[in-house]
Amino acid sequence: MKISQRAQSVDPFFAMEFGKRAAALEAQGHQVIKLSLGEPDFGPPPAVLEAARTAVEGGSLPYTAALGIAPLRAAIANFYLQEHGVVIDPHRIIVTAGASAALLLVTAALVDQGDEVLVGDPSYPCNRQFLSSFGANVKLVATDAASRFQLDAASVRANWTAQTQGLMIATPSNPTGTSVPPDELRAICEWAREHDAWRIVDEIYLNLGDRDASGRPPQTVLAFDEGAIVINSFSKYFGMTGWRLGWAVVPEAMVPTMERLAQNYYICASHLSQQAALACFTPESLAVCEERRVEFGRRRALVLEGLAGIGLPVPVPPDGSFYVYFDVSGTGLTSWQFCERVLEEVHVALTPGKDFGHCGADRYVRLSYAASEESLSEAIRRLGVFMTRLR
Repeated sequence: MKISQRAQSVDPFFAMEFGKRAAALEAQGHQVIKLSLGEPDFGPPPAVLEAARTAVEGGSLPYTAALGIAPLRAAIANFYLQEHGVVIDPHRIIVTAGASAALLLVTAALVDQGDEVLVGDPSYPCNRQFLSSFGANVKLVATDAASRFQLDAASVRANWTAQTQGLMIATPSNPTGTSVPPDELRAICEWAREHDAWRIVDEIYLNLGDRDASGRPPQTVLAFDEGAIVINSFSKYFGMTGWRLGWAVVPEAMVPTMERLAQNYYICASHLSQQAALACFTPESLAVCEERRVEFGRRRALVLEGLAGIGLPVPVPPDGSFYVYFDVSGTGLTSWQFCERVLEEVHVALTPGKDFGHCGADRYVRLSYAASEESLSEAIRRLGVFMTRLR
């Protein structure tokens, strides 16, 4: 059977590969602490589960409109208004089968063969794979601790060419958990607009970001760039990973194209998940999500203190998501060797930097602190044992 060049060009997702190895060790009877995947351990708020039960008991759950049910699109728009002070027409909100489907539609709508797209390195691998699959020439731009492992306006300008058609930014980022400062993001978007280029901004972790001194959440790019294309999800802040539900906010002119693509690619997002997600926006559910965000902050502090204590530095502390990107170069091991040995010897699953690009791939390791404090404390203890053996 001939496999397409498109499929052959897609790299493995190494976080999943290490997850498979962890599962094999568990099958042998080992207790593995899995910090390789970004999956909140809380699950969705209780009201979401109750809404799902009610929807199932109600009987038939037919196809919905390709762009999502109107009440959910309106609820998402109201969320932007209440949380971020931004007015968005619900018509511009596209409910999708997970954030991945949102990115699928957006890249299909925007990317032509050979289009150059700027993406920071390191970055979430699946974002790059979507772009490449639709023929984009993904130009990875090296970042470092000085730029918070993010694109900045200077690096965008320095790497821009006549072929550049757009850029993709994730803020906060997976794998580093760091955000682009609002003024920097504004400058990047202004440059792209001046060059008639599109801006895709992955805000999946936005509402898990740190609050400012007044208690306000981080600012969405839509606060200063109405033409930006935003990708978001119910998976992280709302804890609905396996429900496969996300959304995109797109310019008005893109809506008919997004609808046509959704009709053909997957018809609609899960009706059950959409009905359940309506319960995410009640005051009670939002209070639960905020309690969990604060809990993630406590877990982050535990991990940062623990890693520092065993000699694994974090060059840029995260300010959002639930990831820590730490430096293993002082161990004399590559990130891949470090992750392999830690998994085999002390049974902690992590993700090597190779998953996220080329820049620092051998130096950095991602740890997800979307696990219980008990598990995180034990993981730090085991990593400490491993580090002692290396000395």
